[in-house]
Amino acid sequence: MRFLVYDRLLGFGDDYWIEDDRGAKVFLVDGKALRLRDTWELKDTQGRVLVDIHQKMLALRDTMVLQRGGEPLATIRRKRLSLLRNHYRVSLADGSELDVSGKIFDREFAVEYDGELLAVVSRRWLTVRDTYGVEVVREDADPALLIAVAVCVIHLAEKEREG
Repeated sequence: MRFLVYDRLLGFGDDYWIEDDRGAKVFLVDGKALRLRDTWELKDTQGRVLVDIHQKMLALRDTMVLQRGGEPLATIRRKRLSLLRNHYRVSLADGSELDVSGKIFDREFAVEYDGELLAVVSRRWLTVRDTYGVEVVREDADPALLIAVAVCVIHLAEKEREG
């Protein structure tokens, strides 16, 4: 499964569609304006919220929180003691972790679980400017979760670069 994400810095009130590799709209990233923290919803084509995405308030390090149906799904933050600046940890609600590493600013990174590749984020196989792809390589993986993770990691990296 390959998805196209239009690469622009997310801001308050930003909305955009994520398409599959055939150009069909699959997910809507719905930015919420007038909030104290960065907040988005990842919705399907019928408008159902699949993942709530928001910045955690009162955290020592920038942290993004994912929820599904009002329940915790994952917490995303940069690894504390990583020699690689672009290395993030996704702590899932069930206690497991995903590892995100690579060239985040260049939109070239991987999402792994226990050393097994789940998704690749890349611009290499695209000719469309300002777009990156999220290729979900495992059929049993949750595409909405992996896209939300990619959006959050890029957002955190951009905030870190600005800060």
